[in-house]
Amino acid sequence: MSAAPTAARIYDAVIIGSGHNGLVCANYLARRGMKVAVLERRAVIGGAAVTEEIAPGFRASIFSYLMSLLHPRIIRDFELPRHGLTVLPCSDMISSVSYDDYILFSEDMKKTQESFAKFSQHDAEIYPAFDAYLQEATKIVRSLLWETPVDPSKRDWRSFRESASFLWKYRKIGRKMYRLVDLLTMSAYDYLCEWFEDDRVMACLAYYASIGTFAGPKSPGSAYVIMHHIMGEHEGAGGWGFIKGGMGAITQALAASAREKGVEIFTEAAVGEIRVRDGRATEVVTASGNIFRARVIASGVNAKTVYLNMLPESVVPAEVLREARGYRTFSTAFKMNIACERPPQYRILEKAKTDGSLGNFPYPTYCHIAPDIDYLERAYDDAKHGWYSSEPFMTLCTPTIVDDTLAPPGKHVVNVFGGHAPYTLKNGDWTTEKEKFKKTVLQSIDNYAPGFSGDIIAEQTLVPPDLEAIVGLPQGHIFHGELAADQLFFQRPVSGYADYRTPVKGLYLCGSSSHPGGGVSGIPGHNAAREILADVKARRV
Repeated sequence: MSAAPTAARIYDAVIIGSGHNGLVCANYLARRGMKVAVLERRAVIGGAAVTEEIAPGFRASIFSYLMSLLHPRIIRDFELPRHGLTVLPCSDMISSVSYDDYILFSEDMKKTQESFAKFSQHDAEIYPAFDAYLQEATKIVRSLLWETPVDPSKRDWRSFRESASFLWKYRKIGRKMYRLVDLLTMSAYDYLCEWFEDDRVMACLAYYASIGTFAGPKSPGSAYVIMHHIMGEHEGAGGWGFIKGGMGAITQALAASAREKGVEIFTEAAVGEIRVRDGRATEVVTASGNIFRARVIASGVNAKTVYLNMLPESVVPAEVLREARGYRTFSTAFKMNIACERPPQYRILEKAKTDGSLGNFPYPTYCHIAPDIDYLERAYDDAKHGWYSSEPFMTLCTPTIVDDTLAPPGKHVVNVFGGHAPYTLKNGDWTTEKEKFKKTVLQSIDNYAPGFSGDIIAEQTLVPPDLEAIVGLPQGHIFHGELAADQLFFQRPVSGYADYRTPVKGLYLCGSSSHPGGGVSGIPGHNAAREILADVKARRV
């Protein structure tokens, strides 16, 4: 039986989803005087940037663990520190290359070189040149993050003017363009082989190419993902950092800023459909039958869900539907949130302390388990053939070393992120395999930190179907779609509609499936708001 119709609530803009991008977009629109509503499917706001209880007295960042990409511009624009955002330091990254040795990867060039030199003097000496080379390419991409992708296929005057303006703006890139082509087309391994000789050193860098993407270090195009993970420019902890109170403090601060501007945020308001009249989006209807009417509707929800589930098929061009169906979101990332008596006691812990590698930290808060290139590639091989990795690569974060708000005194929270655990298993099912997979993960940790599994008080294991079910990540993909050459810039999420607009007038995309992609940056939300405000000013909405 359908719900009785209700009177429509009227706004200037309705944002679907209260993830960080949706809240950033809402803030920018409200700052310009628009009356804005945000609709959140869950009872808690924040999307994938949330802090929730995993055991009595233990709270954890459930999905996103570290802050790196949230841009200083957004932090300043909304005065997020005034609303509770506090960035805490994170130790230099330590990566086990065996049970008894490690590589230290630091912002301090000299420290990193000294660590590389243990395995290759050549790699230590070449590293500054490599870093400078990569940073030059990264500088270009950082500026591209803020651009609205042009559509090179259009031939109208407005599109020609925008394309010409874009080309002129970046006319001085010159031969550096080829560096971007290399990153977009080469495998991480081939890219790094041009500089380094030791597989353990290369694995320290290639590790980032496997995070959140269904690829191995030897997969073509994986080099770009290395750069995506080092593009952060945030202030306060140098490159990477923890957020006091967990990653949910980011979205809580954004929500507080939005409410100050009059934004109304509705929880448990799952969207059932977007109604379209005469080619224009006019209303959002929730599953419970509530109607929200607005001249602007922006979705932080992934593009596939919008195009394939929320809109009537008749209003979406066939080519857009085809590309939306083919947009690759197959995920192999998993997460495990652990409440424990003590953090992992790594075999290399005492050596790292003796070496002075921990600096002012009593414990390494940020660790990788991926000894060499072959380890990373084997983890991918398992997933490539339809099964979870027998020896997964993993990032282990222990925020409670610096944040005493997440666990009872003397206890700890450990966040584990890794790969690969395919969204679907060949000849298997997660309902029966999840427990076995959990044991595989814990055994892999125990290999490097003996006895850790015995210190666990409670744990939460999340495989891709869980990530999709809980926060709507498409097939569990943390970036809302692969970061591949054919799914970036003017082809993200579909060609012809990469400028945050859609074929339906008044309907925009402001989430991670739009340029520049995933990560807690807020830039898709910022860019979408800019285009919406431009259309409002030009009376195109």
